[in-house]
Amino acid sequence: MKKDPALTPTPTIQVIERMFSLIDVLASREEAISLKEISQKTGLHPSTAHRILNDLATGRFVDRPEAGSYRLGMRLLELGNLVKGRLNVRDAALTPMRELHKLIQQPVNLSMRQGDEIVYIERAYSERSGMQVVRAIGGRAPLHLTSVGKLFLAADDPLRVRSYATRTGLVGQTRNSITQQQVLERELARVKQYGIARDNEELEMGVRCIAAGIYDDQGKLLAGLSISAPADRLDEAWLPKLQATALDISKTLGYHGNH
Repeated sequence: MKKDPALTPTPTIQVIERMFSLIDVLASREEAISLKEISQKTGLHPSTAHRILNDLATGRFVDRPEAGSYRLGMRLLELGNLVKGRLNVRDAALTPMRELHKLIQQPVNLSMRQGDEIVYIERAYSERSGMQVVRAIGGRAPLHLTSVGKLFLAADDPLRVRSYATRTGLVGQTRNSITQQQVLERELARVKQYGIARDNEELEMGVRCIAAGIYDDQGKLLAGLSISAPADRLDEAWLPKLQATALDISKTLGYHGNH
């Protein structure tokens, strides 16, 4: 069905509008397209199209298989796979997260790693939990200050952990934050041993978290499921329920191992 142009939002920045039109033209064909044809289809002057395409090529959003021709680049595939992975995890996790929340009446969080931070991509909570939700969906936090972040660091080799420590400086946010590399390494050894991770008021005073990993069909750590609670109300009896929920989500994603 054709889109009604009147209902299609138009970018407010002209160069972005032109970039979108170029990408749409490239997406309409499997093979590479000549600059002349791209110019004709978009109505852009060849020099304008050439300049924008070159910038897109610099970012790997567009490839130039030969001089004067263009096609969509691998960066779009990489980003598409990231989005697909997150959507799949969220879809698989949403119902089990809500069921776990009903059992424990505390916020249940789904997070993924992005660089040196974790990103919250879903949350199941209610006002009855008695906890104010500080980090909304899309919020970020440093790996070493969060339970899910520690899961990801524990999955890294020691050299990568040391690089992370050097790069970030292990900046703390509370008096409980781990800010020394040796302390972090001991903490990550415990995470590896037990398969779960904790945040003991390291990100926010008064809030503790426990986390278990979610794995894909290759056994790779894909995301983390965590329970947040007021520091004096975190119940260790929730841990088996958390692990079982994380495992159920992992199995939905094709995971067959045991963690």
